[in-house]
Amino acid sequence: MSPGVLRGFRDYPPPEAGARSEIRRRMRAAARRAGYAELELPSVESFELYQTKSGEGIAAETWLFRDKGDRPVALVPEQTPSLARVFVDRAKSEPMPVKWFTVAKSWRYEEPQAGRTREFLQFNLDLLGVPGVEAEADLLATAALILDEVGAQGLYAFRINDRALAEGLGRLFGATQTTRFFRAVDRFRKVPPAEFEGELAEAGVTPDGARELVERFRAAGAGIGPAELDAYLSALEARGLDETAKAGATRLRALFRLLEKSGLADRIVFDPTVVRGLAYYTSTVFEAFSRRGEGRSVFGGGRYDHLIELFDGPPTPAAGLAIGDQTLEILLKAAGRWPEGEPPLDTFVVVADASLGPEAVKLVDELRRAGVSADADLLGRSMSRQFREAARRRSRRALILGLKEATPGAVVERDLATGAQREVARSAAGRPA
Repeated sequence: MSPGVLRGFRDYPPPEAGARSEIRRRMRAAARRAGYAELELPSVESFELYQTKSGEGIAAETWLFRDKGDRPVALVPEQTPSLARVFVDRAKSEPMPVKWFTVAKSWRYEEPQAGRTREFLQFNLDLLGVPGVEAEADLLATAALILDEVGAQGLYAFRINDRALAEGLGRLFGATQTTRFFRAVDRFRKVPPAEFEGELAEAGVTPDGARELVERFRAAGAGIGPAELDAYLSALEARGLDETAKAGATRLRALFRLLEKSGLADRIVFDPTVVRGLAYYTSTVFEAFSRRGEGRSVFGGGRYDHLIELFDGPPTPAAGLAIGDQTLEILLKAAGRWPEGEPPLDTFVVVADASLGPEAVKLVDELRRAGVSADADLLGRSMSRQFREAARRRSRRALILGLKEATPGAVVERDLATGAQREVARSAAGRPA
């Protein structure tokens, strides 16, 4: 018996593989329209890349092994450290700003569940060299373009926060351990209130502070929209935020203004519970979620201004995001917007007699070289079965060779949606519609 696929991995036979390819094609096209250039990265990196750059969580989930030179290496768990490594090598010659996207598989040894497998594909957008929130605005506007292009219009919203503001909230209420505080905040919607307050206490938050945080987070509900943002932030500032936290609030106000100008006011909210888990985020963080509130985030990202310096590169402001294939698939399938597979075939060549097979091969080749997707029967089937195959392939039309009633030198073109037929000159049959 042959072994099955490993736990946490998936096969993608047709038409699923074709649907995924079509999604990636649309995403690439949208990113390029927004001025991003594609970067291709290795699938294996030195484990050192992740030991201090991505935080303990990522390192613990890494597929780690030793190569034949006894060096610790890892299957890439995320793309940003690799991107940073490449940028450092090119920093002196690369004109700013740098706008790159990557489409690559990653691997994490974690518990498989809906929206999470051990091998997954991510579409990353990164923008380096822009210190202001213009970078985040461009990233989120491009992400919106990408999601709309793949069919997710109206299905998602962006939740946005600033880690400086989040840290300031923690300090205001007594938090002494930022990492534990962030871990607790991230679990606000996932655990009962008593457990949440207990986790805040472990981070140093006072009992009164924990209760007030719960009240403020509940008041934020599913997020604070642009119209209510200033009032909510002003109330936090009046409560006693320090200057660092106020700077985070100022960035959020500026970012929301830019996003409104980009036409995204209907899909952006401030969410004080979004903090993101990776160690290298420095200020703005954001996630995209289903408007129904179901499942894992469709993507996450934020600003990572100090990561390039960790690789001995020059101080470089940077921000990025990563769209996961599994959560995007769940979102689109739930809405009935997942592609059927590869794009439909334009032309299927049908022969009235098997002896015309070589002519069909010739015509198919002419069509393909003219830029038309085309195919023909390879099994010597009857005309009726050839037409069934054309329908299965979702062909736009059939070109029929060898009908006795056709004019010499002509082929019959049948519109497979309407059944309408007409003669076309054989010399013109290979021209795109």
